[in-house]
Amino acid sequence: MEAVKQAQKKITRLVLTLSIIVGLVFIITGYKPVGKGLVLGAIFSVLNFIFMAKSIGFKFGRSKGQIFSISLGSIIFRYILLAIPLIAAVKFEQFNLIATIVGIFMIQLVILADHLLTFVPSGGGKSI
Repeated sequence: MEAVKQAQKKITRLVLTLSIIVGLVFIITGYKPVGKGLVLGAIFSVLNFIFMAKSIGFKFGRSKGQIFSISLGSIIFRYILLAIPLIAAVKFEQFNLIATIVGIFMIQLVILADHLLTFVPSGGGKSI
């Protein structure tokens, strides 16, 4: 379980660091809405990832009905959480919608990139 927590910390730090750096590059080069949208989406992506990891622990030692309710509630809550940056990007011109969507998928992109960079070139190395 400790290895999973370490992997989560590594991924979340990398996503936040990468999104801030890339967002700052866009802001400095004059694309403020793109930079802001990317960072906004990434922040909510990280929050979604954290809540998803926390909700897994709530399911142990429960009945099937309770597990179903917890799972459904978790999914609905996380969908609402991910809708917040999308609504903000649609309503306010200070956020770019496409960049916000890319930011929301930052966790998945970083996991995929890490896997491709560590596992594929070596033919089966140690991943996260």
